Amino acid sequence: MDDESLHELFARAIATEPPAGPMARNALRAGLRLRRRRRIEGATAGAAVVAAIAVTVPALSGLLGTGGHQPPAARKHGHGSVVYVANVNQQPAGTLTPISAATNKPGKPIKVGQAPDALAATPNGKTVYVADLGSNKVTPVATATGKAEKPIRVCAAPDMLAITPDGKTVYVACQGGNSRQPASVVPISAATNTGGKPVVIGGHATRRNTAVGAIAIAPDGKTLYVAATLKGTVIPIDIATNRPAKPIKVGRFPDGLAITPDGKTIYVANDGSGTVTPISAATETAGTPIRVGAQPGDIAITPDGKTAYVQGWTTVTPVNTATNTAGSPISGVRSPWAMAFTPSGKTLYVTGYGVGEVTPISTATNTAGKPIHVGRYPVAIAVTPDGRTAYVVNFVATGNGTVTPITTATNTPGKPIKAGTGPRNLVIVP
Repeated sequence: MDDESLHELFARAIATEPPAGPMARNALRAGLRLRRRRRIEGATAGAAVVAAIAVTVPALSGLLGTGGHQPPAARKHGHGSVVYVANVNQQPAGTLTPISAATNKPGKPIKVGQAPDALAATPNGKTVYVADLGSNKVTPVATATGKAEKPIRVCAAPDMLAITPDGKTVYVACQGGNSRQPASVVPISAATNTGGKPVVIGGHATRRNTAVGAIAIAPDGKTLYVAATLKGTVIPIDIATNRPAKPIKVGRFPDGLAITPDGKTIYVANDGSGTVTPISAATETAGTPIRVGAQPGDIAITPDGKTAYVQGWTTVTPVNTATNTAGSPISGVRSPWAMAFTPSGKTLYVTGYGVGEVTPISTATNTAGKPIHVGRYPVAIAVTPDGRTAYVVNFVATGNGTVTPITTATNTPGKPIKAGTGPRNLVIVP
């Protein structure tokens, strides 16, 4: 089956309700990071489609040993950033490909599991943590040596990561697999790379119970917020004790979280309600829902905290955080998927899944610039700390995927960089 046919199947799968069963769900997620909202209501005709897609995902059993690989010279000698790309379909194992931002040359792939998906780097840049959807483990990678360390056993289907500002604790969210493996959040000590006791989110992970839609840590590092998708709530967890507080009722199917830089407000995207709910961090109470575009998912807040941009199914909508009012959807943005700011906050880049473009948006005027043409299926984007380059992951299910560098000064794409099979996510380490 060629790539276009595979992507058509993916599109059909996410246009309908999700399949039942964690195996089919996780296989689909491993092949492509789909909107979590698509799996919410259970079995439909989409199940047959996903079963066909699942054959492209590596077998979900075991974890191959890790090898000692050197990172690119730029990282080794401290010159420039390194882009780490997770490849979910690499054979015979999932890999992490390091790319030098100085030369745009890839280094030797690092074996990190069966289906690596989520990535997070510690604030000091010394370690990249990789969540493996193909197992119940998270693998730390030392950036100084390029070596994968011993995998950390956590919980079933780990697919989201968040690290405290002091770098001491890594939180991993897991969707679970059955009544004995509930959806949960597990703390990992970065000092010892050992997992702590899971914090169960809303009970057992049955189809009619719950799933984790998103996680986010407050800037002061005191609270972890967890969106419990099927419960329609956000659960604050005290990081000092790892104890959950009373759930905060928001809209239907919360699927995205973002916190203002001052930590005062948490914004929650409610996929099933077409709204964004502001939560006061001081009182842990929800405010009046803000109507935005249909099926809102991701939220990105400007570095100055003045505007929250909400990615809907077909729209990007700005929300004024001072008044909690939504502006008009920004025209000229097609099939929005992933978003990233430049460090100055002056430009928001939005990938267009299936249309092969990245749209720059001026945050001063909320107008879209000329689309930048990249690979057809851009699924992730990140900007280097110096703001000079945006890197875009172009997903290819069965062949060599690529990462396209974009020069932000001119908004011109560079030569695509081969990154492995099934590149799905990336993180940039200074």
